[in-house]
Amino acid sequence: MKKIAIIGAGISGLFFANLLEKDQSYSYKIFEKKNSLDLTDGYGIQLSVNSINLLNKIGFQKINANDICFPKKVNFFDAKNSKKICDIDISKFNNQNNRYTTLKRAKLLKFLLANIPLEKLFFNSDLIDIKNQNKLSLHFKDKNIEEFDYLVAADGIYSKTKQILFKKEGLPKYFNSIALRGNIHNFKNFDISLFLGSKFHFVIYPISQNQEFNFISIIRKELIEQEISNRNLFKDNSFINNLLNQISSKSNLNLSKEVKDIKCFPIFVSKKIQVPKSKNIFLTGDAFYSFPPSFAQGASQSIEAANELFNDLKNNSTNYYKIRTLKTKQINSRSSFNHFAFHLSNPLNVFIRDIFLKYLSKNKTFLENYLGKIYSN
Repeated sequence: MKKIAIIGAGISGLFFANLLEKDQSYSYKIFEKKNSLDLTDGYGIQLSVNSINLLNKIGFQKINANDICFPKKVNFFDAKNSKKICDIDISKFNNQNNRYTTLKRAKLLKFLLANIPLEKLFFNSDLIDIKNQNKLSLHFKDKNIEEFDYLVAADGIYSKTKQILFKKEGLPKYFNSIALRGNIHNFKNFDISLFLGSKFHFVIYPISQNQEFNFISIIRKELIEQEISNRNLFKDNSFINNLLNQISSKSNLNLSKEVKDIKCFPIFVSKKIQVPKSKNIFLTGDAFYSFPPSFAQGASQSIEAANELFNDLKNNSTNYYKIRTLKTKQINSRSSFNHFAFHLSNPLNVFIRDIFLKYLSKNKTFLENYLGKIYSN
């Protein structure tokens, strides 16, 4: 029986492990650098129909109905006055069993963990080197050394595996943007509300049936290298409050009072698509490629990538990187374009953008190509 090492206990790594549990053609271990997983985190994720279809194959449809929401539309608003620009009906990409879904990230992690035996999950496992001879020899910081036939790196945007394989080229780059994430209670709209402003946007969407809503704002912010590397800066309350006040002053929503449990982090994205030379090493999820966060596809693509990899191994195929590269380019171009369009500041450009949004939001051909090819194909 072939042995697989999974580096990282995030969404992609845990979903891949769930697929291995159902098939059991391979033995596996999951190595997580942290000493535990945060299963109390109240922040949200969005999952499009493709990923829900895959999750339902491992029992996701049995999750507590109170823990999930099914928004039907994305409503676009002008942030400064909350005037509605247009809406997009995302429910048209649903089918009877699979619907666009929002929930707390921690709820999804709990679901994925429930199917994995505890003896297959190893915390405090910091990978420091990979030797590739007849088999892959993995060296960990605690001096533990183990051999495997395959290595699946699912250790996120700051992937240690990727840095070992590609050195400095494996490091991500700062996207000149900062994210603010928080929670709002008792927001009025149970669909997805997207507010567009000058050099920022924010999104509010439901994450349970208990009047809990996720808040995420992306703000353009150029920082010098010293600021980027200073992790304490993004924990500084005055820095965080200044950013929140900055967007709150440009919105007629009282965000400074409404948003709770605020966290701040710099946005990093991948420099380029990189494929390991070794045919038994696979990168998945954000470890393969991290997109700008303006298309809400991070979690969904982590799940889809894990499924593609599983099918590749099961069918003894070599199509994984070809398929994943094509899909990654599609997502990245849309994410980058959204980021540009959402943050326009020149009044004339904003006026023209809004006209196009009103037209394109009702154009079936455009929606099928721009969203349908990603959400449901």
